[in-house]
Amino acid sequence: MAKKKSRTPAEEYLLLPTPPSTLGIVDTHTHVASTFENYRQRYKEGQHATVYEFIRAMYANRQVEAIVDVWCEAPVQKIWKEFADSALKPEDRESIWGGLEYWFVMGVHPHDAKLYTDEVEKDIVEAMSHPRCVGWGEMGLDYHYDNSPREIQQNVFTRQLRQAVKLAKPLTIHTREANEDTERILKEEVPKDHRIHIHCFTDAPEFAKRLLDHFPNLYIGITGVITYATNVDTSTVIREMSTAEPDKPLRIVLETDAPYMVPANLYDSLPEIKGKQLPICHTAMVPWTAAFISGIAGEKWDVGRVMLEARENARKMYGV
Repeated sequence: MAKKKSRTPAEEYLLLPTPPSTLGIVDTHTHVASTFENYRQRYKEGQHATVYEFIRAMYANRQVEAIVDVWCEAPVQKIWKEFADSALKPEDRESIWGGLEYWFVMGVHPHDAKLYTDEVEKDIVEAMSHPRCVGWGEMGLDYHYDNSPREIQQNVFTRQLRQAVKLAKPLTIHTREANEDTERILKEEVPKDHRIHIHCFTDAPEFAKRLLDHFPNLYIGITGVITYATNVDTSTVIREMSTAEPDKPLRIVLETDAPYMVPANLYDSLPEIKGKQLPICHTAMVPWTAAFISGIAGEKWDVGRVMLEARENARKMYGV
């Protein structure tokens, strides 16, 4: 019987073709540890034995300026401190991380809300004082999967927001099919001028507008999911934003949510792997998301403008 052909492209294709922009990249939401874990699972004979080797190889000459790594599990993964400590010194960021600026946020994802305890909260509060920590999250509500009971999700979300606001930490928010409760809790618990990143937005455009109108320092996170034919809401948010204020910067930040959501338009640049799919997303793919955004935002936006505006917004949001 003939061996079934693999639909996973050769590892070399993870290095990617020439991007649509060579401006500096800031990925405001990525999961470094799980991206490397997925890489090792899919490429068991892969040439990169450590997460740091993987990062240096993937991002070499790709103008990756900074990443915001997201730790959102309960209990807290202790390896976060190894990553963060390895980025304390400029010389270590150069030798270990390939010159990029490593930052992180920490919180508990709504999937794990049922596992949130005083001990977990204590660990997160401790992490907030680390020099490379730039926010609390991702946290929020997910009514699509309901991996934790909704009442517990709401209670844990509220509890985390109160801690983060008390510490004046920027907020990384996960919300999915929970518009009404997310909006209510944010407006009840968070000062209007607080910095908020609504991560990987895929919900109703009207919901986005209400949040943007109420919170002047809120940014909509855009991932590769905007390129998917199954998702029209995120594109609508961009069109409405650019039409309403064509001379003002888009209030977005760019992100990958790696290892998930490879931008679909990337495959236009990789005709040689037609019929196959890259098994992981990573930060160097951000320019393809920016290119797609420029195509729907209107004639005043090209990929360069999208990249520059998102880069400045990342600075305003997280100070990175």
